Amino acid sequence: MRLILSIIAFGFIVSTHAQEMLTYEEYMLWVRDYHPVAKQADVTLRFGDQELLSARGGFDPVAFMDINAKRYNETDYYDRRTAGVVVPTWGGVELKGVGEQNRGAFLNPEQRVPDSGLLALGASVNVGQGLFIDRRRAALRQAQIYRDATRAERELILNDLYLDATDSYWQWAADYNNLQVVSEGLRLAEMRFEMIKESFIQGDFPAIDTVEAYTQVMDRQYRFQQAEINFFQSTQMLNTFLWDSEETPADLLVGVYPEDVLDPFVFDYNTEALREYVDSHPELQLTDFDISNLEVERRFRAEMLKPVLKVDYNFLTTSINTLPENSFFVNDYKWGLTFSTPLFLRRERGNLGFTKARLDFKNYQRDLKFIQLRNKLETEIFNFETVEQQLVTFSNNVTGLQRLLDGEMTRFEIGESSLFLVNAREVSLFQAQQTLNELAAKRKTAYAKMLNAAGLGFDPQ
Repeated sequence: MRLILSIIAFGFIVSTHAQEMLTYEEYMLWVRDYHPVAKQADVTLRFGDQELLSARGGFDPVAFMDINAKRYNETDYYDRRTAGVVVPTWGGVELKGVGEQNRGAFLNPEQRVPDSGLLALGASVNVGQGLFIDRRRAALRQAQIYRDATRAERELILNDLYLDATDSYWQWAADYNNLQVVSEGLRLAEMRFEMIKESFIQGDFPAIDTVEAYTQVMDRQYRFQQAEINFFQSTQMLNTFLWDSEETPADLLVGVYPEDVLDPFVFDYNTEALREYVDSHPELQLTDFDISNLEVERRFRAEMLKPVLKVDYNFLTTSINTLPENSFFVNDYKWGLTFSTPLFLRRERGNLGFTKARLDFKNYQRDLKFIQLRNKLETEIFNFETVEQQLVTFSNNVTGLQRLLDGEMTRFEIGESSLFLVNAREVSLFQAQQTLNELAAKRKTAYAKMLNAAGLGFDPQ
């Protein structure tokens, strides 16, 4: 199929005289694989992955080193060297390992350590602000939400592409069928004009009949030219959806034609299932992700109301092979306690209140969006079912007009009718056939609109 389509669409053969059908399924597969918008939809997933990778960097272990020395007048005042590793954890605890090696004639007494150096192994724990959530954990959770949101955004982009591509294909198919109808009408008018002209020469018809036949040829010639314009325009619109694997725009070759728009088409759907799909519509998912993101922000802002209370404790040892055996706060340790809090918390309360307001705003927006999507789906279901009924009705109308034309032709052949009446019947039939083609295309596009309103389209991958 890929080889056939590449031959059809991208001119890898010299001959362009062969007729070749481009089916709807082949066309849609080509659009899904190579259209730039489809590629853009896939790129959105990379945004989410990279954002998540960046947020996870907040939990990367950090190695550090600090060397500070002073020598003056041939005297080593001090030489302080510190190095270590800090490991953040999801629980808000920072594990630390620090090594110190200090010496010098004027070293601060509290910084004196054994000649072999001193190791500190311990942790810092937030028991107040940051105990349940902090900026680092909030950023990671929001990045996870954003990654999930990019999947819904990709699905929404693909669904809209599916609808636009489907509409263009069936309009192209309808214009192609209409071109065949008016071409056949022109052919019949030309044949009838030649027949009437020959009969006039032989004295069987009056001259006015040749004028009638000639005006019909001119009228149908005009309609044929207009149908050619319509088909050319719809072909150009279809070309905007055709790209090759080299990301280059491609044009259909002369002789490529679509499926018959009147051919049976399987409309596999269930209205109750479609109504259930609305609950997980990509647009609703994106709104839900915004709400989840704001909920994380609300939790973080509420956490900021707590005072900062941080406890730091470290074992002290000269070697990792000789860890201290004493209990906490007995010997060989250092610890610290940090406490701070604003007295009025105006900034913190303002930030929390603002986030709550945004959350309420987004919830109201979500409720409205759901009603809008549900009503849009009901409209598209009604539209599709109505167009189906119209198509059945108009098919019967075309059948009736064909019978009237056949009867009028029989009467004309036995001399009980006129060329004017035959032409009138024929014009009515051709116009009805064109309307039927438009309705058939409209029905298939209405089906795509119905799926799109439910949040469906291209199958997500």
